[in-house]
Amino acid sequence: MTDGSFKSMASPEQLTPDDVKQACDEFRSTYDGLKDEIGKVIVGHSEIIDGVLTALFTGGNLLLEGVPGLGKTMLIRTLAEALSLDFSRIQFTPDLMPADIIGTNIITENSETGHRGFEFQRGPIFANVVLADEINRATPKSQSALLEAMQERSVTVGGNHYKLDQPFFVMATQNPIEQEGTYPLPEAQLDRFLFKLVVGYSSLDDLMSIIDRTTGAETPEVTPQIDGAKILEMQDLVRNCIVAPHVKEYAARLVLRTHPEGEYAAEVTNRYVRVGASPRAAQSLILGGKVKALCDGRYHVANKDIEMVAKPALRHRLVLNFEAEADRVDPDSVIQTILDHTPTVPAGVG
Repeated sequence: MTDGSFKSMASPEQLTPDDVKQACDEFRSTYDGLKDEIGKVIVGHSEIIDGVLTALFTGGNLLLEGVPGLGKTMLIRTLAEALSLDFSRIQFTPDLMPADIIGTNIITENSETGHRGFEFQRGPIFANVVLADEINRATPKSQSALLEAMQERSVTVGGNHYKLDQPFFVMATQNPIEQEGTYPLPEAQLDRFLFKLVVGYSSLDDLMSIIDRTTGAETPEVTPQIDGAKILEMQDLVRNCIVAPHVKEYAARLVLRTHPEGEYAAEVTNRYVRVGASPRAAQSLILGGKVKALCDGRYHVANKDIEMVAKPALRHRLVLNFEAEADRVDPDSVIQTILDHTPTVPAGVG
C-alpha cells in the first residue's frame, strides 16, 4: 500500500482479503516499530507499553499509577519523542490553578492606537500529547480543568470555545492514593480515561539493565516514527475493525455484570461492588479489543481480545464497598472472577 493506505480502509465491505492482510501487516509493523523505539529507553514493562500504544491508536486518554521512581513520566516522555507531535508537561501541585492549565485572558494594548482589549493566552493544554504529571497531587478544582478537554477535545474560557488540535491525548500519572499529599480523582474524571495501567516494580534482570543504561556514559536516543496524520489514519483503521454481534454482547455483558443488584450482576459484584462500570467501559473494551485484533493480524475482534483489555478498561471504573476493603479485595480480583464466570458464547448459540 502507498501512503494513506490506512485511510483507504474506511469501507470494510469493499476490502479484499489481500487488502485486509496488508493493512493489518502495516499496522502491526508501525506498532512494533514504536514499541521497539520506546524499548530503547524503557526496560521491561511490556504490557504497560502495549496499554500506552493501545490508548494512542484508539485516541483515548490514559492513567498510569505507581509509586514514584518507576518510570511512568519517562515512559510518556519517550512516547512523545517517538512521535512528531507537540508535547507539553503539566506538573500538578497543590497550588496549581485551572488557568495554569487551559490559559487565561490577558489585557493587551495596541502600540499604535493605544486601544486595550483582552487576548487569550493559551495554556499547556494546547498540545497533541499532554502529560499531566502526578495529577492527584493537585486540588479537585484544578483536576476538573481537564474534564472538558478530555471528553470534548475543546476548552471554554470567558464564554469563548476553543477546539484543540488533533490528535489529542491526556496521559496522566498518579501516585497511589495511600500516599500523603494526594487528592483522589473523582469518578467522573476517572471514567474519561480509556485505561488505567498499574506500574509495578522491575524484575532483577530489568533492574540490572536499568542500572547499565542510566549510569553509563551513553544515553539512548529516540527517533520519531510517525506524525499526527499517520496516527489519525491508524485510528480510523482501528474504528473500522469489525466486531461481530456476539463479541459486542460479550463486552456488554461483562460491563452489566459489574452493576450490583442488576439483572446480570455477578455474585462477587453484589458482595463487593458499590458502583459498577459506565457505558464508557464498554467502549473501552471494544476499542482496546480492536487494537489487539489488528496486532494479531486480524481485521475482526474476538472474545479473547476483550478479555485481554478487561482489567485496564474496568479497574478504575469500579467503586468497591467497605466489605471489599475489609477482605482486602481489589478491583482486579473482582474483574478476574467476573471473567471466569461469564460465558464467551451467549445462550442459544453453538
